[in-house]
Amino acid sequence: MKIKEKSEKIVNILEELYPKTPIPLDHSSEFQLLVAVLMSAQTTDKKVNQVTPALFEAGPNAELMSKLNVETIQSIIREVGLAPTKSKNILKLSTMLVELHNGNVPNTFEELEALPGVGHKTASVVMAQAFGIPAFPVDTHIHRLAARWGLSKGTTVEKTEKDLKRIFPKELWNKLHLQIIFFGREFCPARFHDLTKCPICSWAATKKRIKQEMKSTFNSKNS
Repeated sequence: MKIKEKSEKIVNILEELYPKTPIPLDHSSEFQLLVAVLMSAQTTDKKVNQVTPALFEAGPNAELMSKLNVETIQSIIREVGLAPTKSKNILKLSTMLVELHNGNVPNTFEELEALPGVGHKTASVVMAQAFGIPAFPVDTHIHRLAARWGLSKGTTVEKTEKDLKRIFPKELWNKLHLQIIFFGREFCPARFHDLTKCPICSWAATKKRIKQEMKSTFNSKNS
């Protein structure tokens, strides 16, 4: 199956399964989305959503967050992975937004990635979900699925992002990245996944890929 035909079939399946794509991280402003995305690294969205109500009550915007101290922030988000580092970045980020952007979240990749704790993936999520600017945030989950589906042979998320941007129309990027995440959570786990029974992997994955994952699953279960 050619890539174009495969990509169109994937889009149709995902659109049927997930016609609506609510943002998984609870927030009520661009600033709160930025902080929530920053905290989501190596942590589940569910855990982030559990701690952000108290955090955003204490610091609902950049100005008020910048007036907190690191210890206060850390005590609130202590259950989140890498809490000490994230607490420092949240405080520094808030201070920079106040000093450089009048408390507003900038809407360019360059300015976002200049903020503490904000890498390209976090910036992409904010650009897509806060400002509606076409971006294709690729995390480890999308990276894994793109490989399984034969859409990318990239060994890094950066290379996978370039491949997916080339394959899919720009107007689909913002919704599609969420659809892929939702699909991965429901149908396509990282471990012990039977590709032959998956709604997409069963026909999109190559026989070689299926054999590789079956072997990997067998070895994991018997180690």
